[in-house]
Amino acid sequence: MSLYGYAAADAATNCICDLRSDTLTKPSAGMREAMMAAPLGDDVYGEDPTVTLLEQELAARLGKDAAVFFPTGTQSNLAAVMAHCGRGDEMIAGDRYHLYCDEAAGVSVLAGVSMVPVASSEDGGLDPSRIAAAIKMDDPHYARSRLLSLENTVGGRVVPLERIEAGVRVAREAGLAVHLDGARLFNAITALGCDAATFAAPFDTVSVCLSKGLGAPAGSVLVGPDALMGQVRRNRKILGGAMRQSGILAAAGLYALEHHLQDLADDHRRAARLAQALGETGIGEVSSQTNMVFLTPPEEAHDRLISHMAQAGIKIGGQSPAIRLVLHRDVDDSALDAAIDAFRSFPPG
Repeated sequence: MSLYGYAAADAATNCICDLRSDTLTKPSAGMREAMMAAPLGDDVYGEDPTVTLLEQELAARLGKDAAVFFPTGTQSNLAAVMAHCGRGDEMIAGDRYHLYCDEAAGVSVLAGVSMVPVASSEDGGLDPSRIAAAIKMDDPHYARSRLLSLENTVGGRVVPLERIEAGVRVAREAGLAVHLDGARLFNAITALGCDAATFAAPFDTVSVCLSKGLGAPAGSVLVGPDALMGQVRRNRKILGGAMRQSGILAAAGLYALEHHLQDLADDHRRAARLAQALGETGIGEVSSQTNMVFLTPPEEAHDRLISHMAQAGIKIGGQSPAIRLVLHRDVDDSALDAAIDAFRSFPPG
């Protein structure tokens, strides 16, 4: 078993299909060509035209003033929290959200910001009453509540816009800023059928990842108001994220926005197909939304299923009790066929 509970296929087995994560995507041939041809400059000097173009493109798509390109989504989220909060301030977030669970407590360790987890509902959203209960009164005994950090999608599930807006209203009434970890924002708007600007409208800042379903090798972009983005750029420097000829990476993001967005619907379609096939096998409980499928086999069959799939050349996650299966642009219909056949051949206990 490897980091994050991922189970690798046997080294002697060729990998036919890798369902562990959409971060495993490789740049397409067209993306590689775009990266090689990208005009470059020194982005620390503000002179990389490709980075500038990517920042302008995403700011426009999400209806914000400006944007800053980051090497990772973790750093983008951290820089946003640092811009909204000072040391000793407090951030409210869902107890299943990536920023709270899976970013090594960076906002506390590096930014001195306390995190208050709020129980998230089945759909990944936060009930307004729970948000209100987490907001501290202005009292010197308490940390100052400064920020509500939301996420969409959450575990592949799309939080409805009205649920988001209800929580944001509570935060605004208390004077809090609002940030969105929108790592899979484009998966969310594909499922909702809305445009990116409508989706991003309730938030002060939004972080968008390019290296998951969109297929870029690296990079995230943080969008927000002009008044805040100067501090965000300074925070990126403090965190070691300022890069030089980073237009090579930005070009991949631009190519993805132009050529790969429409493919997300195929990932969602394949996930629904896999979920249906798994339900028919009776291996375990199945749930699915967007590009993710969660399979919960019986405890005694868990490790045996992982080994069986690895021997068939299918890499799957090793999480427990529910195994996450992620569809992405590097899993085509033939690879999915192989995965479904392998699941169907799994012998019952």
